[in-house]
Amino acid sequence: MRKTEIVLRKTSGPAALLLCLLMAGCTLGPDYRRAEMDIPAAFENEGLWQQAAPADEGPRGPWWSLFGDATLDGLVARAAAANPNLAAAAARLDQSRSLLQISRADALPRLDLNAQAVRSRTSADFAFGRSQTQTRLALPVDLSYEVDLWGRVRRSNEAALARYQGSVAGFDALHLSLQAEVADRYFSLREQDAQMALLEQTLVLRRRNLELVQSLFDNGRTSRLDLDRAKAELAGAEADLEAVRRERMLLENSLALLLGAFPSDFRLEPAPLSGMPPAVARELPSTLLERRPDVAAAERAMAEANARIGVARAAFYPRVSLGAGAGFAATNLGSLFEADSRTWALGPLAGLPLFDGGRNRANLLASEAALREAGALYRRQVLGAFTETENSLAQLRTLQDQSAAQDRAVDSAQQAAELSRTRYRAGLVSYLEVIDSERSVLQGRRQQSRLLGERYRATVALVKALGGGWENPGL
Repeated sequence: MRKTEIVLRKTSGPAALLLCLLMAGCTLGPDYRRAEMDIPAAFENEGLWQQAAPADEGPRGPWWSLFGDATLDGLVARAAAANPNLAAAAARLDQSRSLLQISRADALPRLDLNAQAVRSRTSADFAFGRSQTQTRLALPVDLSYEVDLWGRVRRSNEAALARYQGSVAGFDALHLSLQAEVADRYFSLREQDAQMALLEQTLVLRRRNLELVQSLFDNGRTSRLDLDRAKAELAGAEADLEAVRRERMLLENSLALLLGAFPSDFRLEPAPLSGMPPAVARELPSTLLERRPDVAAAERAMAEANARIGVARAAFYPRVSLGAGAGFAATNLGSLFEADSRTWALGPLAGLPLFDGGRNRANLLASEAALREAGALYRRQVLGAFTETENSLAQLRTLQDQSAAQDRAVDSAQQAAELSRTRYRAGLVSYLEVIDSERSVLQGRRQQSRLLGERYRATVALVKALGGGWENPGL
C-alpha cells in the first residue's frame, strides 16, 4: 500500500479535512512486476540469450525491402492501405484510445450546468385544502469529484493504459503478420511462375522428342511403343502445366484478398523466382522478446489483469465523493440573478457496502484468476516465440544443405539425360531410357524450384519470428 504524507501549514477546520481526504489516499492491490521465466541460455541452433524486457515500440524498418523486389514493396504498401482486417484493427485501436481517455477523465472533477425551468401545481390534499401553482427557475453549476482513497481510480487508469498498450501491440502484431503473409504468398506465386517456366521448357523438349520419334517411326527405325510413350510424356507435361496454372491462379486470388482487391481486378505478370534470399543476420535472441509485438501484448494483458485486482479490492472499502454546487434559483426570471437568489451547497457523500451476497468477494477471486490466466498465456506466447525461431533457424540451415545436394543431383541427371539421348539416336538403347532420364531432370529441377521457394518463405518466417525489421539490420 502506497501512502502520501503531507504537512498542513496555516490550514485548519474544514479546509484541512478536505485536503486530507484529497491527498491521503492509498492504492490497494499488488504493484505490477514483469513475469520472470526460466529462459534457455542459448538457442539450440545458434545464438546467445540475454535477458531483456519487451521493447516492441522500437523502430522497425521495411524488412521486406531486403529482398530487393519492387513488386513486393508495392504489394506490402497496398495491403497496409486496404486490407480489411488491418482497417478493423485500426478502428479497434481508436476505440481503445478513447476508452483510455474515458478512464483518465474519472480521475478529474466533473463540472455540470443543470439549468431548470419548472411550472408545477400541487394537489389540494397536500396544501391544506388549497392547491398551489408555482414556477421554479434554477441555474446551478454542480461539481462532483470521487476522492480516490483506496486507489480504485488509479488502478482503473493503470488497467486502461495497459489495455491500450496491449491494443497497440496487437495492432502491430497483426500488421507484421499481414506483411509476412503477403511476402509468403508472393514468393509462393513466384515459385509457381518458376514451375510454369520449367514446364513450358519441358513442353518444347517433349515436342522435339516427339518429332524425332515420329521421324524414326516413319522410317521404320523405332516401334509404335516408343511413339506412344513420346505422346504420353507430352500430354503429361501439358497436364502438369495446367495444374500449376490453376495453383497460381488460386495464389493470385488469395493475394488479392490480402490487398483488399477483387480477384478480377488484380493480376501479376509471371516472373520466375530466381537468385538467393538474403542472409538474415543472426542477432542475439534477446531481441526476440524485445521486438515481438504479440509477446508484448500478452505481457500488457498481465499488467491489466494485475491492476484489476486493485479495483476489485477497493470495492470492499468506503467510496467517498465530494459534491459542490452554486448558482441561482428564483420563482421568476426577473429576480433570477439577484443577490438573494444565489444558492450553494457543499458536502461529502460516502457509501460502504454492508451486504452484497458475496459479489465483491467473487469479483476479487475472478480478478486473481484472470491474472493467473494472463500469466499462463504470456508463458505460452514466449514458448511459442522460441519455438517459431528455433524452427525457422533449423529450416533455413537444413534447406541450405538440401539445396546444395539437390543441385548436385540435377547436374548428374542432366549429364545422364544428354548421354541417353545420344545413345538413343545411335540406336543403342530404347526410348524408355530417354524418358526416364529426362523425367529425372524435370523432377530434379522442379524440386530445385520448390526448395528455393521454401528458402524464401523460411527467411520471411524467421524475420517474423524475430519480431520484424530493424532500423539498422546490417543484412
